[in-house]
Amino acid sequence: MPKEWPNMLKRFVFWDYQRGSVPYDIMCILILAFIFLTPRAVFRDQPKPKNVVMIPGASGNTVFWIDAELLGSYPAAERPKRAEAIIRHQTQGKRLKLARLEPIFDAEQEIKGFMAVAQPE
Repeated sequence: MPKEWPNMLKRFVFWDYQRGSVPYDIMCILILAFIFLTPRAVFRDQPKPKNVVMIPGASGNTVFWIDAELLGSYPAAERPKRAEAIIRHQTQGKRLKLARLEPIFDAEQEIKGFMAVAQPE
């Protein structure tokens, strides 16, 4: 190993190159390449699913899956009104009326989300 390697490694770790120099530019290119070319799977980074999803329904109804985070903090009496507002926002103001709102539970009886069935007004 040449005698310059420890010095080069030290300068690399402590970022001791002047701005605009060739080594500085190479380090910037390496950092950007790492950021943009490293696959997501390396960091187990996955996109977060949507909080509201429209599901095809039968007989003219539209069904929405609403994440528990959006409605779980509201009292049970206020949830239908809030769910209807979320549905109107999701559909850009289409005239939909909430027919029913059903909580979906997991095996531990914790609310995982809500199924909202909406009908045209």
